[in-house]
This record gives sequence, structure tokens and C-alpha cells, in this order.
Amino acid sequence: QVQLVESGGGLVQAGGSLRLSCAASGRTFSGYAAGWFRQAPGKEREFVAAISRSVGTTVYSDSVKGRFTISRDIAKTTVYLQMNSLKPEDTAVYSCAVGSAAVSAGTSYFYWGQGTQVTVSS
Repeated sequence: QVQLVESGGGLVQAGGSLRLSCAASGRTFSGYAAGWFRQAPGKEREFVAAISRSVGTTVYSDSVKGRFTISRDIAKTTVYLQMNSLKPEDTAVYSCAVGSAAVSAGTSYFYWGQGTQVTVSS
């Protein structure tokens, strides 16, 4: 069993930065891929970024590519999402998840955190 807790969300002006953290308890991330997803009010959940379980290959959605960076620490107990050049359309609840592969399909992930709110003002 893996418990995931996100932190680092908040209110930021457009153009600003935030770094989200996803801490795992119960197990490390070493045997899993990890991903970040977001859901804005009235919209479906959207894939943001993922990192593979082995060599750390990363995948990003087109909407965040070049602005966001996913990473994990050496001990593989925390996954990060560095978000730069934030836009109002990035406003959403951001959730991390672990799964078998670094893919965009949410169905490939089997443990989820509760999420952290990110609000970007214009």
C-alpha cells in the first residue's frame, strides 16, 4: 500500500512559479512510475507529466511542455513538479499518482493522492 500526500499549492500571479511535492509513505517510488494530473472546475481530469520508474524518462502534455518539470529525489520518496511561467489556465487541483508506466492514461495509475489547489491570477 502506498499513501501519497501532495503539498506546495497556493495562489500565484501569472508568470510566477510553484513547486509541488508528492511524498510517499508505505513504500518508495522506486518500483513505480509517477505522474501528475490536474482537474479544473467543470472539466475532466487532465494528464500533466510523468516520470518512469527506471531511468527517469519524462513525459509531458503539450500544454505544459517547456514550462513544467517533473523530477524525483534520489531516495525516491518524493516526486516534484516545478511549474514556471504559470498561466491562469493552469488553475486546477493537482494530484499525483503512481503506476506501472509513465503514460498519460489515468487508468494506468493505481495509487492517488488527494490533491493540492493551484490558483493562478491574471
